[in-house]
Amino acid sequence: MAHGGLKKGVLVALAGMLVASAAQAGGLERSGYNIDLLFDPSDYAAEATATYVNPQRELKNVRDTNTANSNPAAGTFGGGNLNYRPNTADDTESYWAPRIGVKAALGDSIDCMADYSQPWGAHTNPGKNWAGANNNIETKVESDNYATTCSYKWQMGPGFFRVIGGVFYQEVSGFKERLVQDFTFFPPPFSSLSGVGRLELEDSGWGWRAGVAYEIPEYAMRASLVYNSAVDLDSLTGFIDLRGIGLTKYDVHGSASMPDSLELKVQSGIAPGWLAFGSVKWTDWSQLQVLRFVPDEPAPGRFPTSLDLLYRDGWTITGGIGHKFNDQWSGAVSLTWDRGTSHGYGTQTDTWLLGTGVSYTPTQNVEIRLAGSAGIMTSGSSGAVNFNGEVIGDDVSYDFDNDFVGAISTSLKVRF
Repeated sequence: MAHGGLKKGVLVALAGMLVASAAQAGGLERSGYNIDLLFDPSDYAAEATATYVNPQRELKNVRDTNTANSNPAAGTFGGGNLNYRPNTADDTESYWAPRIGVKAALGDSIDCMADYSQPWGAHTNPGKNWAGANNNIETKVESDNYATTCSYKWQMGPGFFRVIGGVFYQEVSGFKERLVQDFTFFPPPFSSLSGVGRLELEDSGWGWRAGVAYEIPEYAMRASLVYNSAVDLDSLTGFIDLRGIGLTKYDVHGSASMPDSLELKVQSGIAPGWLAFGSVKWTDWSQLQVLRFVPDEPAPGRFPTSLDLLYRDGWTITGGIGHKFNDQWSGAVSLTWDRGTSHGYGTQTDTWLLGTGVSYTPTQNVEIRLAGSAGIMTSGSSGAVNFNGEVIGDDVSYDFDNDFVGAISTSLKVRF
């Protein structure tokens, strides 16, 4: 069937390169949301992408600022004086972000795609042997997102106007471990306890997206504006395990929302074989401040807790140039700035990324893309801040320098 989509040409390197460039955004973002496959000009297409990200955040000048021992009877959990431990730590872990999608044209006006991705995630693992172990030993967040998105388009002027809509189902889980009490210098039987407490949670929810796009194939021009709703996790459930300090394991519950976002993408041919592109994305990370969790069945020895994030809204801006070398090879370069979501507490400062990507099309039905990016996570410090009259982060302070982050992405697309 005839399908009025954008010409391939210089566009093919674009999607893969942007995946690598956006892979180290703020908040809990990993790959975020991406519906570029919906615009593929083929009647049917399938795509698989894998992105590897290696952030190398190192903490220094770490100081335990709450050196009191924990006192369960009073409900205080200082963790003890850890300043005899190393005052440096490697904070971040590398990770993979996969994406799989299929797209089909239903007549000349309707396109639909279904995809699986892992939009949110985090993994910090400084371990137990550092002066800030009372704040964090290991924290990990994972997500699975299953989405369906469709668009309806019609002729408007020299191009096509699209209305976009979709729904997605999201599963989110995670845990955090920290040193609730240091028993290193305690006499038996306390010295046999690990002192580690663990919070583990999971939930799922639904979201939706809506947007518009305008395309002029003759000029390889496309502009799209897409809103993705929040995903309310109103039944976050899990447990707190305090058996490492001689207490008990008990169920807890709370609530949170994964953020809504709004993204504008623009691209256009600027000369034969050349394309300019850019995007601006806002993400509502500021709704994740202090997440509180309480016991399902209150009792002595069962304490509430919180995950202290104190995020601010995220902004990500990307600009770049693509070029078609010949019928088989094309490439692109980009520069991305991501505003850090931490501001006085945490390590998520501004990130700058230089990305590049190449695309090889051995036949009109197959595309192979390889992309990479290298950048800097800017320096800063973390310590006590005031949130609604409550002091957050008074357990540990530390500094960090400009640190390297790298990413590589590979993808295979098949059209038919």
